[in-house]
Amino acid sequence: MTERPLPWPALMVLVLGAFMAILDGSIINVALPRLMAIFNVNPSKIQWIMTAYLLTSGVVVPITGYLGDRFGYKRIYIYSTIAFTIGSALCGIAWSNNSLIIFRVVQAIGGGMLIPLSMSIIYRIIPRQKIGMAMGVWGISATMAPAIGPTLGGYLVDHFSWHLIFTINIPIGIISVLLSYMFIEETEFQKDLKFDFLGTVISSIALVCLLLALSQGQDKGWTSQYIVTLFAISGFSIVIFCLWELSIPDPMLELRLFSNSTFTASILAVSLSSVAMFSAIFLIPMYCQTLRDLSPIQTGLLIMPMALATGMMMPVSGRLFDKIGALPLGIAGISIAAFFTFILSRLTLETDFEWIKWILVCRAIGLSLCLMPLSTAGMNTIPGPLVGRASALNNLARQISSSLGIAFMTYIMVHRQSYHAAWLSDGVTVTSPAAIDFYNQVSGIAASTLGPGTGNLVFQGYLGIMVQKQAMAQGIGDALLVSSIITLLIIPLVFYLSKDRVEASRQKEKEKYARFIEEEKSKSAEEEVSPSQPVFE
Repeated sequence: MTERPLPWPALMVLVLGAFMAILDGSIINVALPRLMAIFNVNPSKIQWIMTAYLLTSGVVVPITGYLGDRFGYKRIYIYSTIAFTIGSALCGIAWSNNSLIIFRVVQAIGGGMLIPLSMSIIYRIIPRQKIGMAMGVWGISATMAPAIGPTLGGYLVDHFSWHLIFTINIPIGIISVLLSYMFIEETEFQKDLKFDFLGTVISSIALVCLLLALSQGQDKGWTSQYIVTLFAISGFSIVIFCLWELSIPDPMLELRLFSNSTFTASILAVSLSSVAMFSAIFLIPMYCQTLRDLSPIQTGLLIMPMALATGMMMPVSGRLFDKIGALPLGIAGISIAAFFTFILSRLTLETDFEWIKWILVCRAIGLSLCLMPLSTAGMNTIPGPLVGRASALNNLARQISSSLGIAFMTYIMVHRQSYHAAWLSDGVTVTSPAAIDFYNQVSGIAASTLGPGTGNLVFQGYLGIMVQKQAMAQGIGDALLVSSIITLLIIPLVFYLSKDRVEASRQKEKEKYARFIEEEKSKSAEEEVSPSQPVFE
């Protein structure tokens, strides 16, 4: 019997949709200063352009499993692409900050669904023995898009117009819809599936409050009443949501999947690896642009080799996963990523850019070896009919952990920067030979350009700037050091993802699901025989 070949056209369409959605989450970052001037708004208002997309995409992820199971994954995928494309077109004609925020919500409704839907479709159309290769190709979108986004956004803003950041999605979206209609097969759907309205409302409250607190905690203050209240509402809502979901037959999120230890270990590993991945994507551009005065395009070119290395390695890691499983790839990839993240934490204000570039490449190779295998190993244990629900859980964990990771890295960087600034200020003495020489140079330049008597003021101001820059560089280094430690925490989880253990969990879950179906059929038969019997006793 010949093996069925991979459906490459359908796979490429799914990669295109996921790449487009993830790219739009980061491509707008470099355009925010330009939009502040155009719309005449302050940073707190312009930030809602990003926050609105984050909140909306987080809210729609949990319901993708229900929508795909109820109406068919192909149909919902096409509708999501259409919504994303319409939202992009509306963003391109936005006339104010408020209108752009509203249109970003429309865009995020489609964009937030594209990623879990594309993953679910892959698990339904690809044979399990080849799923590693397919997910490796799909993983290119999840890992390259955040790195390419700022570079592409900077180029479009500098050489063309901010409108192109959004309108460039229109032809791509139209092509994606047509190709999806042609090449993606429709999945079976369950017409009798009930919508969990209360679960949707509670989860939306929990996610909005949590993601809002994570995105604004640094600006508002983590101990402020506003942020603490958001965390309290989110925590209470999460508890209520879990109790509710475990008590109904058709939950929006199938939390019972966490009884599968292999799947749970995979989710935890994916969450920690997302923190590790986004730490460099977030901190290195800040280091380059704030401390080393590089432009967005120059920064993008610096991290571009990292993105290319990721893109080349993801299919390789997928093919290796199909042959040897997640355990060896996970151990090797995590060790490489943690080591080079630790090396990267030794950044200074004089670090050579070529050195940074190649350290990032080596680190990306390590992450590429383990990212998709860690996720795919857990998903491989899930029975086919539950793949959509598992994909929603997987992507929700990835999104929350990414936001949590960025917030945590920012917190570490800012607090360590304050510590280093105080330590450096105490250590600076005007009587040291180096300080005297530096003072003479600065005062001489100031006197010749600004007039006599200005040397001391200029020297103090310049010295303060240098202290803050050095402190920030050390704070970024400390955050990367913490990231390397977090990366190492994944290693114990990887031992739950060995090939034998994954196969055993898969068989166990198939048997459990089969027993569940039989029980449901028995209950239905009993209800037909005794229609007057109450449903709940």
